[in-house]
Amino acid sequence: MSWLRLFYDRLIFPRPVVILLLFGLLLVIASLRLDQFRLDASAESLVLEDDRSLEQYREVNRRFITSDDFLIVTFTPHEELFSQEGLTVLESLRDELAALENVSSTNSILNVPLLHSPDLTLDTVDSEIKTIDGDDVDPKTARQALLNNPLYPNLLISKDGRTTAIQVNLPTPERYFELLHERNELRDKVDSGKASAQEQQRLEAVSREFIEFTESQGEVRDRTIDNVRAILDSYRNRAEIHLGGVPMIVADMIRFIKNDLSTFGIGVLVFLLVTLAIIFRQWRWVLIPLLCCSFTVWLVIGYLSWARWPVTVISSNFVSLLLIMTLSLTIHLIVRYREFQHDAPDAAPRETLRNTLLAMIKPCFYMAITTIVAFGSLTFSGIRPVIDFGWMMTIGLAVAFLITFIVFPALLSLLPPPVDERVRSDRIPFTDLFARFTENYGKTVLLGSAIIAVLCVIGVSRLSVENSFIDYFKSSTEIHQGMVTIDDRLGGTTPLDVVVTDDKPPESDGEGDPFASDCDPFVEDCDPAEEYRDTWFTYQKMNRLEKVHNYLDSLPETGKVLSISTTLDVLAQVNGGEPLDALELAFVPSAVPEDLQDILLTPYISEEHDQARFGIRILETSPDLRRQELLDRIRNHLTGEMGFEDDQVKLTGMTVMYNNMLQSLFDSQIKTLGVVFLAIMIMFLILFRSVTLALIGMAPNLIAAGSVLGLMGWLGIPLDMMTITVAAITVGIAVDDTIHYIHRFKTEFEKDGDYIATMHRCHRSIGQAMFFTSLTIITGFSILVLSNFIPTIYFGLFTGFAMFMALVGALTLLPRLIVLIKPFSVPG
Repeated sequence: MSWLRLFYDRLIFPRPVVILLLFGLLLVIASLRLDQFRLDASAESLVLEDDRSLEQYREVNRRFITSDDFLIVTFTPHEELFSQEGLTVLESLRDELAALENVSSTNSILNVPLLHSPDLTLDTVDSEIKTIDGDDVDPKTARQALLNNPLYPNLLISKDGRTTAIQVNLPTPERYFELLHERNELRDKVDSGKASAQEQQRLEAVSREFIEFTESQGEVRDRTIDNVRAILDSYRNRAEIHLGGVPMIVADMIRFIKNDLSTFGIGVLVFLLVTLAIIFRQWRWVLIPLLCCSFTVWLVIGYLSWARWPVTVISSNFVSLLLIMTLSLTIHLIVRYREFQHDAPDAAPRETLRNTLLAMIKPCFYMAITTIVAFGSLTFSGIRPVIDFGWMMTIGLAVAFLITFIVFPALLSLLPPPVDERVRSDRIPFTDLFARFTENYGKTVLLGSAIIAVLCVIGVSRLSVENSFIDYFKSSTEIHQGMVTIDDRLGGTTPLDVVVTDDKPPESDGEGDPFASDCDPFVEDCDPAEEYRDTWFTYQKMNRLEKVHNYLDSLPETGKVLSISTTLDVLAQVNGGEPLDALELAFVPSAVPEDLQDILLTPYISEEHDQARFGIRILETSPDLRRQELLDRIRNHLTGEMGFEDDQVKLTGMTVMYNNMLQSLFDSQIKTLGVVFLAIMIMFLILFRSVTLALIGMAPNLIAAGSVLGLMGWLGIPLDMMTITVAAITVGIAVDDTIHYIHRFKTEFEKDGDYIATMHRCHRSIGQAMFFTSLTIITGFSILVLSNFIPTIYFGLFTGFAMFMALVGALTLLPRLIVLIKPFSVPG
């Protein structure tokens, strides 16, 4: 420790102003790029590191000219919808939305073809199509035409005809896909080791350009959504209106996170400061922790801004966690400083500060490095945002430790605190009650811990990984209400695409000739080997696709299902209600007018790639929604009952990407916790140089982590992209208390070799610091329950519960095991 004494005596204590000025310069540099700090809730932030579903999703969207880049405005007028007044209000709203700068087009019951006319047939469909916008159609006739059309009910209009939807299209510029494609190609080259130095440089440039373009598009989209909301507000006195759609879900998630980072970040800090003021009753012990916490968060945010490292839904809690960790370090220093003041009230402030730093730097370093290992284990997850979160916390904890042991002593050198009456007091602190309870009821402690462990195991076994986007938002929020309305009346929220590929044609001389065999595929059920394969529009293929459509539509979790079968139903209606015969099927591509191709054909059939698409909307409000089970059921039915090969069936869309991440959570959680406990066990062996002490130290950590996961299981709260981090956070918190307590116990035990007396002394000293830390954090994080973002509420509640369980375990189970096993050698 001699070099540490020299470091403080020659560098920190004599020049505190210089140290703080240099540090202030560092803060200024960090703040130069704060405008680059950004949040990311894009599709890429919700997928696995090596998940190709996002690429498949984009490929399907481009191949079938479909997109989920649109907003849905639900419109339920106070008056009758299909009246002159109701349609006039709808038209006015539609026109205002369509006039927005970044809206490419809108779809509504006003401009879609009614496909209802006495003279309408397959031959006259091009000339007899009518719309509410372009023709003088009686409202009641229009209502009947829309509700009788297989395409529109439960999509653009509710089945009762009272609610309709306006689809507001927000197209993604082609430049986005160009940059994305180039970046991914270069990434693959770099990952495979085949990239040249020039290509590596180009990757960096393209990546920066892609980030800048994405950010600019995000800003444009946010402005557009704000403008849409402003327009809707002006119509709410005439109709019940809700806003939904994938872009809105993303925008609102970012909005809630930003609000939580600012409002609740400040709120948490205020709660923490009030608690510190009540506990210590000296302004120095409020100001100095405040500055240390603020500097830590400021520097880390500055670094993320300079590195252009986005914060995602998962890593958005890093600010709160850095406050916890920095505050924990400073409180331990404050309590130890006051202990030295109590023992030697006449000592010089610098001597007291030096003793505090030298006594606490070792356990605090152990605490920091072990917690870094705990959070660093998140980098073993396969989920990109979780990996980023692990690295952010690793960097943040290192910064927190350095600030605590450089800035804290510099500030305290300038502001030495007086010895107050509370420091001079010899009263026994509240924490000694835990020591007395542990001493007198040791068996109860062990039995209670065993019962909790059993309950934890049962609770963990009940954990699930299912969740819906709707569960992230309170029922009072617009986004929640919009999802409910869209699910109940307009066919579902989250998109799922099922794409099937046609059978490959066998090698034969008659390939491409529909009459090369004796079987007529237009009217007969031919053997697949003899089927005419140059088109989807044969009787057999359409019949098979219809069976797939009917199956998907029959599932309770699905809302609206659209496919080529929907188009054929529409054309059958045009055909006088008669299904198309085999010959009419063959001429469907040429019979559909060109201006209807993008509505009736292109989204469902890709002749070029021999693929057919089924567009499904999943009911997020369904209480029985189990994504993985649903996807497995669909795939098994298509490959088993329907006879498709496995490589002929592709499931994609936001539902699949989100599910892939959810289903990785169990594996990721087991892997993460396994790595965490293994790493902590190794760290304990290094720190304490005793297998027995390492095992004793693991016990409260296991109980704390198991309690949080077990409670989630008992309460039916699923693992999701937010709660996955709770267990690792809990371990990181519990480790702090364990290390501090064991280190102090070892130091105190050397005085008299009495385990019971040592336990009481530890509870009155380090136990008090642990209690103050836990009380402050639990109180501070209680404000998070006021958030509108449910994951933030869970984070606040589970963080508080984790602190409580870690404290109780460290003050009861840990000392009981030490007293029972007696791992220390009695001093000679």
